[in-house]
Amino acid sequence: MPLRIEDTFRDALRRQRDHAGRPLAGMWVCSGSPLVAELCAGSGLDWLLVDAEHSPNGLESVLAQLQAIHGYPVHTVVRPPVNDVVVIKQYLDLGVQNLLIPMVNSSAEAEAAVAATRYPPQGVRGVGSALARAARWNRVPDYLARAGETISVTVQVESTAAVDHVEDILAVDGVDAIFLGPSDLAASMGLLGQQEHPEVRAAVEHCLAAAKAAGKPAGVNAFNPDTARHYLESGADFILVGADVALLARGSEALAAAFIQTSDGEPPASY
Repeated sequence: MPLRIEDTFRDALRRQRDHAGRPLAGMWVCSGSPLVAELCAGSGLDWLLVDAEHSPNGLESVLAQLQAIHGYPVHTVVRPPVNDVVVIKQYLDLGVQNLLIPMVNSSAEAEAAVAATRYPPQGVRGVGSALARAARWNRVPDYLARAGETISVTVQVESTAAVDHVEDILAVDGVDAIFLGPSDLAASMGLLGQQEHPEVRAAVEHCLAAAKAAGKPAGVNAFNPDTARHYLESGADFILVGADVALLARGSEALAAAFIQTSDGEPPASY
């Protein structure tokens, strides 16, 4: 039975730009749980980022989350742990369509990321479609010829080197969007833990402006609502505004604060 592949995150961003739509809002999915991923998928957000760089996710758990999210009206982006041709091949064969590649600091690294998603002669992706969920085990007609159309590549700009080379990174054919990571950017600027610092904000705004000039979408990570609104007003096309694990951590802490007496015997604060 012939099957078709869903639209990519690139397609969603293109529609958003072509029709002057609102920026796309999403959240991190970091728990490694398919159940939590499915809960988030039904939230009404535009996109989810399943993370394998800083989260306890491997190939099997990413696959289970792709299956859990499938069928919900949300775009799934997956961040592998490293910009590596073998790792990227494995993620693509699982059926990941939208990749967020971390720590891309130059046009050469961006080119390598794109090449890892393309079959020869355009790239270096290994051929295993008959064995892979990506092609639905050869049930997707002409998958080998059309695979590039089914994959989007977003690269992370999260260091001073990347900011210095952002125009070159944006110029790489096959880079569909950039995503700004203020936390790592702050660390690379000698401002560890100070992602709200004016110099960090200025660097993010510089990259947003560069992306607009290049005609490519740019997104940013911003859990602080005021910061998120600031970057949206500065031209961000997509944004991450929370994480499953952070919501659970803060929510459970609020319950503890509300219902457990303090050490000095004071009643708990109202919830």
